[in-house]
Amino acid sequence: MATKRVRHHEAAGHIRTGMGGWVFPPWRGVFYPDGLVQKRELEYASRKVGAIEINGTYYRAPDASTYEKWAAQTPEGFIFSVKAPRLIVQARSLAGTGPRMRSFLDGAVALGDRLGPLLWQFMPARKFDPDDVAAFLDLLPEKHGGMALRHAVEVRHESFMDGRWLELARARGVATVFTDSPKYPSLADLTGPFVYTRLMRSESDQTTGYPAAQLKKWAARARAWAEGGDPADLPHTGAVSRNGEAKDVFIYFISAAKERNPAAAVALARLVGSA
Repeated sequence: MATKRVRHHEAAGHIRTGMGGWVFPPWRGVFYPDGLVQKRELEYASRKVGAIEINGTYYRAPDASTYEKWAAQTPEGFIFSVKAPRLIVQARSLAGTGPRMRSFLDGAVALGDRLGPLLWQFMPARKFDPDDVAAFLDLLPEKHGGMALRHAVEVRHESFMDGRWLELARARGVATVFTDSPKYPSLADLTGPFVYTRLMRSESDQTTGYPAAQLKKWAARARAWAEGGDPADLPHTGAVSRNGEAKDVFIYFISAAKERNPAAAVALARLVGSA
């Protein structure tokens, strides 16, 4: 078993909320002001939310110059999470993806201090293969191009609801993504030094995406995570954590009623006091 990695990152306990991407036509005139040109949408969005998850990189990894351009449009302290390419996470053998991984990271580190967690999302058909998954986790570097990295893995098959997965992820300092997805298993088990949450139940008839009472619950959970807690009301595969270590928290509103997700991110940020 590998020894536990210590990941170096910004001050713990910082809560950031955001959404997936920044180019979505229904946001124009709703989230984006009328008349705002598309080339300024990232500049605007990055001043309304603390983080954005880049999803387009799942389909095509851009070159370093594109990442640099994106970073330059955002304010100091803003963070991008970057979704890893499907050519990596959909590979038959995860253990053989090292060269593709290095190529992807060569570009992503060009975000500099805007680089947040890297999201590795497995397909729903990928079952838990302890040997292959362990080999993949061993490929995830602590640093690349001089940049410290943070890794979050989203599992979508119920076979990962297994104590062996938790042990592997914890040994390597990798966060397990929590989702409230109605389709995939949800694991709120804390396995890394930060928390990565993707919320997928926004509703079109709710101006702020989620009902106010639900947003308040998520705000309470976010504060608990940031202060070192582990909300026991969320589904766990293993025991609730008692280590009490403060953690950075990333909460993204993804899919569902996508037109409402920026408003949900802004509303939650206000509730947790990070806006």
